[in-house]
Amino acid sequence: MKRYEGLFILNTAGKDEGVPALVEKIAAEIAAQGGRIETTQKMDKRQFARAADKKVTSGFYVNIIFAVPPAALDTLRARLALSPDVFRVQFSHLPASAPTPAVAV
Repeated sequence: MKRYEGLFILNTAGKDEGVPALVEKIAAEIAAQGGRIETTQKMDKRQFARAADKKVTSGFYVNIIFAVPPAALDTLRARLALSPDVFRVQFSHLPASAPTPAVAV
């Protein structure tokens, strides 16, 4: 499995469910593809500098670091594109986590 950093922009306008429920849906989708989540960072709701859609002018940003098989990344991207709650997704490959060096005494 490879490590990835995913930046998710969530469309929370007019939704009854909160951001934690939407993050759980994303986490369940990652787990369904055989992945595991390392960290989740909920950033904040921000206005877009240039609105791509006049109906969506802001979004809630969430950063998730996870490990998933490389073949599952395209499937994950396609499944999240179908969700109306996820406005944008960007994945970046992360290097494998280096082990902590032992200190010689």
